[in-house]
Amino acid sequence: MPTIIVIRPDGARRDLAVAAGASLMQGATAQGLDGIVAECGGNAMCATCHVYVDEAWAGRLPPLSEDEDALLDGAAAERRPTSRLSCQIIATGALDGLVVHLPDRQV
Repeated sequence: MPTIIVIRPDGARRDLAVAAGASLMQGATAQGLDGIVAECGGNAMCATCHVYVDEAWAGRLPPLSEDEDALLDGAAAERRPTSRLSCQIIATGALDGLVVHLPDRQV
């Protein structure tokens, strides 16, 4: 089971064990992580699961879809080059140790 490292805006770290094949958003909400709102339930229809992928990992993820790209333009927090929707990040063994940072707000 891949471990995803989540860094909160205050610098606190939380390690999440996310089942392979599940999205980071699913793993985060199932484990009660504050900071991932997921208003649409993972249907890529909002941007309330916005995260910043650590730069060391950004190139290891699949490219943004057009829908994800458009949704990130409306995110409540600043969009950065490594912004992604956590509902679109699917846990795999290759992502074990992935580091993401939570924005200061989701809504």
